[in-house]
Amino acid sequence: RRVRIASMPLQPARLEFTPDGTPFSSAFGDVYHSTHGGPAQARHVFLGGNDLPARWQGRHRFVILETGFGLGLNFLAVWQTWRADPQRCRRLHFVSIEKHPLTAPGLTVAQQAWPEFADLAALLRQHWPPLTPGIHRLHLDGDRVILTLVFGDATTQLREIDAAVDAFFLDGFAPARNPELWSPYLCKALARLAVPGATLATWSVAGQVREALATAEFDLEKRPGFAGKRQMLVGRFRSRRPDRHPAPDDRRAIVVGAGIAGSTTAHRLAAAGWQVTVLEQAGEPGSGASSNLAGMLRPLPSADDNRLSRLTRAGFLATRALLAGLPDARWAPCGVLHLAREAEHEAQQRRAAEQLGWPPELLQFVDRDAAGRRLGQPVASGGWWFPGGGWVQPPALCRAALAAFPERITVHMNAAVDRLEKAKNGAKTGWRALDAAGKVLAEAPVLVMASGAAAPRFAQFAWLPQRAARGQVSHLPAAATPPLDIVLFQIGYAMPEIDGIRLIGASLSYDDDEAGERVADHGDNLARLRLTLPGFAAGIDPATLHGRVGFRPMSPDRLPIVGPVPADVAAGVNSRLHGLPRLPGLWCAQGYGTRGIAWSALMADLLVSRIEGDPLPLERDLVDALDPGRFLVRGARRPVRT
Repeated sequence: RRVRIASMPLQPARLEFTPDGTPFSSAFGDVYHSTHGGPAQARHVFLGGNDLPARWQGRHRFVILETGFGLGLNFLAVWQTWRADPQRCRRLHFVSIEKHPLTAPGLTVAQQAWPEFADLAALLRQHWPPLTPGIHRLHLDGDRVILTLVFGDATTQLREIDAAVDAFFLDGFAPARNPELWSPYLCKALARLAVPGATLATWSVAGQVREALATAEFDLEKRPGFAGKRQMLVGRFRSRRPDRHPAPDDRRAIVVGAGIAGSTTAHRLAAAGWQVTVLEQAGEPGSGASSNLAGMLRPLPSADDNRLSRLTRAGFLATRALLAGLPDARWAPCGVLHLAREAEHEAQQRRAAEQLGWPPELLQFVDRDAAGRRLGQPVASGGWWFPGGGWVQPPALCRAALAAFPERITVHMNAAVDRLEKAKNGAKTGWRALDAAGKVLAEAPVLVMASGAAAPRFAQFAWLPQRAARGQVSHLPAAATPPLDIVLFQIGYAMPEIDGIRLIGASLSYDDDEAGERVADHGDNLARLRLTLPGFAAGIDPATLHGRVGFRPMSPDRLPIVGPVPADVAAGVNSRLHGLPRLPGLWCAQGYGTRGIAWSALMADLLVSRIEGDPLPLERDLVDALDPGRFLVRGARRPVRT
């Protein structure tokens, strides 16, 4: 069982230079690359040492893992070589670990030394994430180059990576300066990720490095080194164990549901080259729980950076990146102010901001005076300010995601799926979606259930411990309230004006199937707003308001339910998550609850990465925390009642 170590604030690298201009790290007392030419060293040692580009040619996917991103030199050299190769693999994954990443301005300074990479370096910096711990996924070059940055200590983070690696770039600081990065423990962790025949290359030929790699089942040989270095080391993984992450050979999928979960999943599948059929029972995308005029986008920090904190941070950044690539999606990064409820909560918020140490562009704590200035009226407490947060219109996001790949995504509206059944075509199996009359609406090897609150009525999802939570929002005439230019949250939320409407909300109730609006709920929404901003909505009669009612799919632990579907509830006798039998080809993206906007892009990336066998965009402990089988395993651990 893996033990989670609380994230520590990242310490960015401090870029320095030797007298001859070579980038240098005083923290490790070592240079970032050879004095005699960084790009040439990258090509000789790491590309040449792994027999690239020849080994990726004609492949659908090729995965490289690097220990030490540094200045991004090796990645830029690989990206440039891949671009220039007419026989390149369809998708290139580059996974890189960095304990002390550079800031974007630091990268700008360092990368000026390589004019041959100027265009690619600018694109990299344009996508460079905020310096926060964990995994950051960058989709580059039309989604054909995927850079997965792991910010943290390789000695702990390597065991959290899930990937099938074809080539390793071992490029940390020298073993004498940074021995942990070359330890036997770390080399065994590399072997866990290696596919049969995986290769490695490094400039180091130190005896302890060779011994650690040989013990980890790598056959090694020395080759001529670069420039002034006489030798370098290359290796090949000798184990012939089966590949645990084979790529599918038939990329056709059905997605049931065109809400925010289904639409973003279809988008990510299409980006990976799949042909996707989306079946939606309503007449428009985003008509169910995703049909609000707007929803809030921000992370939810905690001082100990718990699972919810890590997931909402990663989800927030992933949704921001998706929105940046969908010009027709409607949203506004106007900022989100999350006020504390009382003095103790305010102290917790302040402590969390201090302990996490996130960059100010992601999170700030503001006192009540500063909060009042942002709102234009006094408030009773301070709170968190998220400068990059804002509002998103879910139906517009759904439409934009589904329209992004018209040649690969086919959407059938008014297509009510009544049941699912297994399909068999020769030796291959798959799934059919049928309507109430028994007509086959679609058939494919892969089916993703993303129908929100409706999922448990399908036989294969009857076990799903998901509840429908009723929520009602209220639409205020924006002219009847003072201006509000940011998203405000405390015990309820209020949005800036959108098409003459100010959205506030939202009620939350269980075991409540009333589809019509209730005046009492409008009154409750107004009361919550008035507790935060007394007089803000004065004179508005709840009986005059309209809004919208939706039913959100909530999981017992409030986390999404994303991954392969367990075979049946009887599998609960197995106490290990990864030992649960699954229904081949059946997946789900469920349980998004009240955070569909924040979850959507990240969960789609996770789901499709698992389907494809690609490197995962989350640490393994978080992947397990989202797995649909977690509820069956938990049940198996409880004592049996007699």
